[in-house]
Amino acid sequence: MNRKPTTQYTKSGRINIAYQVFGTGAVDLVYIPGWVSNIDWMWGCPELVDFLEELGKIARVILFDKRGTGLSDRIVELSTLEERMDDIRAVMDAVGSEKAVLFGHSEGGSVSALFAATYPNRTISLITFGVFAKRRYAPDYPWAPTDEERQSVYSMIENSWGGGEMNLESLAPSKALDKKFMDWLANYFRSGASPSAAMVLTKMNTEVDIIDILDSINVPTLLLQRTNDIDVKIEEGRFIAERIKGAKFVELEGNDHLFWVGNTEAVLEEMRAFILNIEPLKSYEKQLFTIVSARLSSPNGADEKCREKVRELVMQYRGKIIGHKVNTLIAVFEGPSKAVHCSIDMSAAMRKCNTHLTIGVHITEGAIDELHFVSKKTDQFIESMHDQAKPNQILITQTVKYLLSGSGLSFIQHKPINEKISGESHLLYLINERAIPAAQSTHINQQKLLQNESLLENVLQCIDIHLGDEAFGVDKLCKEIGISERQLQRKLKAITNKSPNQLISSVRLHRAKELLMDQQKNISEVAFTTGFSNPSYFSKCFKREFGMAPSDLIQERISA
Repeated sequence: MNRKPTTQYTKSGRINIAYQVFGTGAVDLVYIPGWVSNIDWMWGCPELVDFLEELGKIARVILFDKRGTGLSDRIVELSTLEERMDDIRAVMDAVGSEKAVLFGHSEGGSVSALFAATYPNRTISLITFGVFAKRRYAPDYPWAPTDEERQSVYSMIENSWGGGEMNLESLAPSKALDKKFMDWLANYFRSGASPSAAMVLTKMNTEVDIIDILDSINVPTLLLQRTNDIDVKIEEGRFIAERIKGAKFVELEGNDHLFWVGNTEAVLEEMRAFILNIEPLKSYEKQLFTIVSARLSSPNGADEKCREKVRELVMQYRGKIIGHKVNTLIAVFEGPSKAVHCSIDMSAAMRKCNTHLTIGVHITEGAIDELHFVSKKTDQFIESMHDQAKPNQILITQTVKYLLSGSGLSFIQHKPINEKISGESHLLYLINERAIPAAQSTHINQQKLLQNESLLENVLQCIDIHLGDEAFGVDKLCKEIGISERQLQRKLKAITNKSPNQLISSVRLHRAKELLMDQQKNISEVAFTTGFSNPSYFSKCFKREFGMAPSDLIQERISA
């Protein structure tokens, strides 16, 4: 391969996800990178290029940058594991991949594991390298960093992002004296995320915990790790392998956390053998899914208009109603984030109907048939959650809470409950509605905006509608969305880590980048199209956002 593959874009919701495809193999493989990435910069490292080219001989390889990093939209810095799963599905759909091998590295292993458990029938097999189940010390997981150790990482990011003081040598000790490689690695991280985005991602990772979903992974799984990896301890790999049914754990010599340095041939050989020889099931009978049960109570009984509003919200968040009792609705969702945000909106809407809801949100592995009905065990567990909740409260299980990292939601620990059949105890948490960042307004101007699944979706669509209007600002945005400026400031800061003005500017600049890459308009035309009346000021803002001038981007595209 003489040059890198063409970088393309697809939409995940309204977020642009950058991806590349190459290779001649008969099976699809999606690489889910760790922490931060930049798929263009990957091709500037000979060692990584060699590794990718070898994978390309046995698979059609799909690379992508997750939202907020690399070449994908940086308009959002916070993202949940569920949204990252959406990004994987969007890229697979864009390239026509019905099923793929997932290859997750380091932090990318968390979303890979969750995807495999949630969408087993789109997953051929799961391969991981140097992954962890959680990133905060606990007595039952003593290998994770302590809070003091995590704080040291935060301080390094804040004070010396991408520099030598970040101790990048610990990720690739075998290359510590290779200045060219270490310079590339520092540039790779800097090009993958800004310091603030890197900080947000690191703090989000601190809260992730996938331990409870490991035994729901049923696809063939290969876990690779080096014995003396400093970043992720070998005990973590063993711990994970013990909890995934039938998983193969391979312990390799060395201390490199990066798979493309050190004894790479041994890594490739294990991957080749696993990919070419494994025989996955054609279809799976079980998968992971999220259940919402909403119990309605009203002095006069909930009228049909209120019930219809609940049904509309479930559909809006891509949920499916699977059961009704006298005053209880049960729905299933693709993931916990959609389920919880739908629950928040349902609660707000019902209060306006003088109807109270108690809501329980639970994630569990069940038969795919359970997407049409709820088992007795699940039904009894949800009933126990309702018995604990007061009117207008939303209770979630600990597993749901751990998978909501990056959602910007706040939680209050509640008293635990015991399963009636097994007697197993489960911790519950109450959604702190005083700190809710993303409850969708019910006052959106429906003539201008389509129903979307979150406040962010509506904000992005509103900005797109007014893209060329230089006078469009926070006042008009608030009027269109139907909430106060103070609310919008608080909610967008929690979701995107940006102020409304910063988000408007960032969206305009990202749309400008798309137009420049299409090469249909010159720089001045793109500036005017995206709401900048002064091309010089546009170029200055563009360089601040992307680290290069618009003219540099055009030249890079011509040279590619």
